[in-house]
Amino acid sequence: MVIYKVDAFSNGLFTGNPAGVVILNDSWPDDKLMQNIASENNLAETAFLLFNDGQWHIRWFTPAVEVELCGHATLASAHVLFSHEGFAGDEICFKSLSGDLFVRRMGEMLTLNFPTDIITEVPVTEDMFKCFNLRPVQAWKGRTDLMLVFENEKQITNLVPSFEAIMLLNGRGIIATAAGDKLDFVSRFFAPQAGVPEDPVTGSAHTTLSPYWSSRLKKTELTAMQLSKRQGWLYCRDIGARTEISGRAVTYLAGEIMVEPI
Repeated sequence: MVIYKVDAFSNGLFTGNPAGVVILNDSWPDDKLMQNIASENNLAETAFLLFNDGQWHIRWFTPAVEVELCGHATLASAHVLFSHEGFAGDEICFKSLSGDLFVRRMGEMLTLNFPTDIITEVPVTEDMFKCFNLRPVQAWKGRTDLMLVFENEKQITNLVPSFEAIMLLNGRGIIATAAGDKLDFVSRFFAPQAGVPEDPVTGSAHTTLSPYWSSRLKKTELTAMQLSKRQGWLYCRDIGARTEISGRAVTYLAGEIMVEPI
């Protein structure tokens, strides 16, 4: 199997979120093998791509579990197909557990088109307070994640997570966000229960972040930054039932995986 490693939502190598992209030959391997490969890669996500019946299919695995949606590894997968695998055209449709996912190419920029999350405001509880050294001012629940809103960008930078407390909450992970000093909003993402203590850049979380900040700031086009150690840059557009999330990607590695099928 061919494998690539791509830095997604980056402004150059060693920034953004590294994703593994594995090109499969003619069928899905055993789930256990894909999980073992993802664990061996030890990246936030490894995407597996299969071309079948004239369509590209995609699945994503963290080092611990399969997930239903991953933005940065989808961006990385489209980059691989456009740049290395001879894909003709400027838009790809991936079949996935979250339905049809589209990626469009415009120069160096790639744009994801994902379903917008449905979010509901919920009370801020004592269990949420225990997750960080600073207290959020609002809490919102999406399909898979909890989003906590803080007062300013400095608080997001200075957050110290309690992974033990975060793991006690239901869901994939916690999005921490605040208005940005120079950009529209900033965030960080923590998902220890999915095997990712802090994700460098989380494209899928921006399907939750974008509708919130679009409504709060009264604008549909938004600039964003994820304040992880590697940092990531995203450009979001709220188009109602769908969210567009744009960024750049760069290839770090190309090679072969030598494993026996299970």
